Amino acid sequence: MLNIDDPAETEKTAAIWRLAFRPFFLGGAALAMLYIPLWLMGWYTPQYSLFNSNFWSNVLPLWWHPHELLFGFAMAIVCGFLLTAVQTWTNQPSLKGSTLAATFASWLLARLLLLLPFDIPLFLPAIFDSIFLGTAAFTMWRSVYRVKQWQNIGFSIMLSVALVVNLVSYYALQERNFILANQIWQGMLFWLALLITIVGGRVIPFFTAMRVKQTKAESIFALEKSLLVLMVALVVQAIFKVLPMAVEQVLLLSAGVLHLIRMSRWLPHKTLKEPMLWSLHLSYLSLPIALLGLGWFINNEFAYRSLLHLFAIGCLASLCLSMISRVSLGHTSRNIYQGPNMVFAFICLPIAAFLRAVMPLMFPAQTQTWLWLAGGFWFLAFGLFVWHYSPILSRPRIDGRPG
Repeated sequence: MLNIDDPAETEKTAAIWRLAFRPFFLGGAALAMLYIPLWLMGWYTPQYSLFNSNFWSNVLPLWWHPHELLFGFAMAIVCGFLLTAVQTWTNQPSLKGSTLAATFASWLLARLLLLLPFDIPLFLPAIFDSIFLGTAAFTMWRSVYRVKQWQNIGFSIMLSVALVVNLVSYYALQERNFILANQIWQGMLFWLALLITIVGGRVIPFFTAMRVKQTKAESIFALEKSLLVLMVALVVQAIFKVLPMAVEQVLLLSAGVLHLIRMSRWLPHKTLKEPMLWSLHLSYLSLPIALLGLGWFINNEFAYRSLLHLFAIGCLASLCLSMISRVSLGHTSRNIYQGPNMVFAFICLPIAAFLRAVMPLMFPAQTQTWLWLAGGFWFLAFGLFVWHYSPILSRPRIDGRPG
């Protein structure tokens, strides 16, 4: 394999800027840790909140909360993972050094501009967000194009779609069109579910088979293609609402059942002694459960919105935490199965998902209590990652190699 780094140049680069997973995993986790408490304080105890009325009048809380958790937290983790993985897939150099620092700065500036306590033109954070996503999409495309690895070109396309959808979200805020904004949030949740379907289907059975020393189950072509079609259809339906509700219900239920069948072939029962594995399987399990729940309660708007958080916390956030814990160890040449003890953190997010998505349906009068408790478990999960992994992500690889 070719050496795609000049060691002399790499040694001059601060460790945090040597590969994209370093700043984006740390930045995304820190944002997640802070933003849920900030959101809860701003919503329930505004007298103690850091946000004054000028902030909330410009960036309404019903827009800021989903936007920042999707395009702030989730997209940071997604881009950190993809920009690191594409170097491994293609053997082409990915973002590093000053270019990576500038891309991360664009992501961070968009977040900070949305927190300013005075009015700003919304095109400013939109521009920085677009630089961040556009650079990530172009880097993915360039690496794939150079080696004609067309099976991975879809990731560049998906990032480009996310860039456009994000711009529409800023337009929705500018126009105070919260029907459109709500469609965007649901569309991005299903966009992320589609990404998890693709990436999770590659890595979870592979990691599991390698660790338990058994042969990975061969993919069933019809099952895989059917799932992709269903998940793409759900993305389109969430944004454009082109299908009758009855058809959407069939899509949700069908996708949930197929995801369960798919996951059952990945040897989940063999992972119970290994947190770095069972956390992946438990996270993925929340996807079909959420899809089935959404299909079942499609006529109940309160239940539907609540169950979207079952996916957002139980699957998306949990899978992000598990993956960034694993990737951070592997790409700094540490033993993946002998890293910091993250068992409690991995348990916190499923608990938070249950408290946020299920308990308000069972005991709606105590919804505020459930949200505060869920926020506390969320804070602990990502706080533990920041505590344990800041030294790992900010220092060079222990084997002295670039990256």
